[in-house]
Amino acid sequence: QVQLVESGGGLVQAGASLRLSCAASGRISRYVMAWFRQAPGKEREFVAVISWSAYNAYYADSVKGRFTISRDNDKNMVYLQMNNLKEEDSAVYICAADVNAAVVGTTATPYDVWGQGTQVTVSS
Repeated sequence: QVQLVESGGGLVQAGASLRLSCAASGRISRYVMAWFRQAPGKEREFVAVISWSAYNAYYADSVKGRFTISRDNDKNMVYLQMNNLKEEDSAVYICAADVNAAVVGTTATPYDVWGQGTQVTVSS
């Protein structure tokens, strides 16, 4: 089973940008890939998803227009470009894979492979 490792998190000021990376240990070219986030005391929430071909991408309303998900299937990588970060974006960001790729899911249910996450902290 493929493993996912996130990187690129950090502490930034509001308005700054970060680019998160998700490195897969195997081929992900047929997987739907997504980013979720979880803040302390809150449930895991959907951030963005991209289809295996990258033709379709969907975003949570809270990040639409600020975040961009992308993928490089040749490198088995998924990225999340985050611009104009806000304090409320602070969370652990987690990469996920749906190996069945039946739907481009915006809930946690279809995803069967999860990374450990990378911390993003946005200060005012």
